[in-house]
Amino acid sequence: MTDLTPETPTGKEAPLDRESAGPFDESEANPVRPYIDLGGIKVLPREGLNLRLEVEEQTKRIVAVGLDYADSTLQVQPFAAPRTTGLWAETREQIRQQVRQQGGRVEERQGPLGPELLAEVPVVAGADGSDKRLARFVGIDGPRWFLRGVIGGAAASDTEAAAKVEDLFRSLVVVRGTAPMPPRDLIPLKMPATPGTA
Repeated sequence: MTDLTPETPTGKEAPLDRESAGPFDESEANPVRPYIDLGGIKVLPREGLNLRLEVEEQTKRIVAVGLDYADSTLQVQPFAAPRTTGLWAETREQIRQQVRQQGGRVEERQGPLGPELLAEVPVVAGADGSDKRLARFVGIDGPRWFLRGVIGGAAASDTEAAAKVEDLFRSLVVVRGTAPMPPRDLIPLKMPATPGTA
């Protein structure tokens, strides 16, 4: 039994003010802001923000952007999506199953960014398996893209840190590009240009 909301099982899920408050589509972003260009995602630099690119060992392909901010981590991935249907409802179900398979607990709740999952995932490091890590899974369906975020650290439980990380998530710009891509494909990410070069 799945608990999908009957109103719009395939509709897009995003805050009503997404177009004005983000996460933004490239067409909605302010062109004069000094974004760090990572290909499929652009990040607005801010005080205390550290950026990491997560690379797949075998392919050397960048698979996610890690942002360390406000004693928290935010891992983001942009995916291609259909023009009319969203991917977040389906993705939440997949995450829910993965967390349960790992022996974790997961609950869906309404967060500031819309429906989100709060998960307690066992950390393998602890010999007795009692160590758990808290993570929030957030997602936004945009025009022809879907942005997934995993929030860890202070922002998983502390409201002040959470507000800062949610603001960071909403400041991101997704660059879908015009090339045809199958839905659910990761929008390519790249190393940023060296500071000082355009």
